Amino acid sequence: MAWTRPIHTKGEIQRAGLVLADASAVDADRKAAIAIVNNWRSAHGFPLNTLTVNLRKRATDVDANALVAQRIKRLPSIVGKLQRFPSMNLARMQDLGGCRAVMPEVQQVHEVVEGLMTGKHKHRLIRQDDYLTSPKGSGYRGVHLFYSYRSDRRQTWNNLAIEVQVRSQLQHAWATAVETVGLFTSQALKSSRGEDHWLRFFVVMSSVIALRENLPVVPGTSDDPAQLRDELQELASLLDVINRLEGYAALLQESEQHMANAKFVILTLDVPNSQLTIRGYVKQDDAAEAYAQMEAETGDGVDVVMVSVSSIAGLRTAYPNYFLDTTRFVSVLREALEL
Repeated sequence: MAWTRPIHTKGEIQRAGLVLADASAVDADRKAAIAIVNNWRSAHGFPLNTLTVNLRKRATDVDANALVAQRIKRLPSIVGKLQRFPSMNLARMQDLGGCRAVMPEVQQVHEVVEGLMTGKHKHRLIRQDDYLTSPKGSGYRGVHLFYSYRSDRRQTWNNLAIEVQVRSQLQHAWATAVETVGLFTSQALKSSRGEDHWLRFFVVMSSVIALRENLPVVPGTSDDPAQLRDELQELASLLDVINRLEGYAALLQESEQHMANAKFVILTLDVPNSQLTIRGYVKQDDAAEAYAQMEAETGDGVDVVMVSVSSIAGLRTAYPNYFLDTTRFVSVLREALEL
């Protein structure tokens, strides 16, 4: 398979990032910057695929039902990150390519991480972020490992950074609900920006899940199950959480295009029209070109992402937020409210 190669210098990439982060940049400069960024993020495809293969082996050795998927970072996410962190150099951004393993239980998350940390490979571990025992203030949990790709035979992609995530099914369900609500309410809840009641609801729900998984609660929440339940009931009722989440999914219409033998998939979620379009591609270059074009053409309320899973059937499980599928989260929420 032909993989995209990086064709720009680190200086060109850094300057392109500065242009994208500048809301006053002229259209011509922005268009040129986007072309540079599209090549740079697409060039992470080969090292991302290599680390995904390694992650899949580690995860399925621990549990055959492990779910592993990969994605190239969305342009709006790149721009948003550059704007939130003005000193960030795009050429050094470490999560342009990311893969994730979702494990049934927390113990299996630890086992996969241990296998990755002690396994033999040439990739250099840049850093590890453990959000299991030290959750983010938003309530997010999981383990993130950042690697610098290394190969003696494929040196073209050496030193490109790839992010590897490992989380449990309950943590995955929580993150899916955060993204789904964020999309429909036009709030950056993932980045802890949005309505206070929604932010607090997800923090409390994260602590409820933490108690189920024998993990520390989020700082600022009670570790008493009864107190957590009382606060959760108040917030869930105020926000009408269950009816909202079930309503989002009930409205969704899906359409598929070019799915035969697809190795790369572009998901386009049109939130205002509750329409999900799934397009499959065999070649990475074709998918990357289509991805860039779709991002350029989409307007407000439309979310586009390029992903890859081992089977098309695994798309819904790997990316339930694009299918507005919060079934597992709603189930856990109902159980917590009834305790």
